[in-house]
Amino acid sequence: MLEGNARFVSGAPRHPRQDVERRHELAGGQRPRAALFGCSDSRLAAEIIFDEGLGDLFVVRNAGQVISDSVIGSLEYAVEVLGVPLIVVLGHDACGAVRAAIDSTAVDAPALPPRIWRQVAPIVPAVRRVQSVDGTNAATVDPEHVGREHLRDTVTELLQSSELISAAVAAGTLAIVGVNYRLGEGTAIPDFIVGDASDAAA
Repeated sequence: MLEGNARFVSGAPRHPRQDVERRHELAGGQRPRAALFGCSDSRLAAEIIFDEGLGDLFVVRNAGQVISDSVIGSLEYAVEVLGVPLIVVLGHDACGAVRAAIDSTAVDAPALPPRIWRQVAPIVPAVRRVQSVDGTNAATVDPEHVGREHLRDTVTELLQSSELISAAVAAGTLAIVGVNYRLGEGTAIPDFIVGDASDAAA
């Protein structure tokens, strides 16, 4: 995946495994090399930024990469049924959901529509923690710092919420990598690893 991202960054993607033969090969089943849980941001199309093909990635996305029952169920399916050895959790800079969570902490912040608030509310603890440590507020807090903290929170919550996934990590059959994506450069930068990723797809 990192090699594919390097090709994407350099402007020389190969667009592998995207032909008719690959489509026919996969018609009978899938065996992805990794699962990716990331933000729904339209600038983060996983197969493009990692220069992957059909059947390579099992992708789960929502605004702000926020853990939910459907996300956990989808990732458990990838691990238990499809046998992926790696989960990549992908955050990025200039995230709209992170920005909304930050703005919601302002004293005079207008109320968000209920469903949008429920989506960004899990990011608020990271906002508050960064504000407390850095002595900042909604106007001055560093959104990239918040995004990195939220990425770590996301992985922690995934492990705490899924016995199946945490057991696979403990058994050495699964690794989780937290990755930060830089929109301007197109680079995907691994930030931390949980478990043994030596044999994983990244």
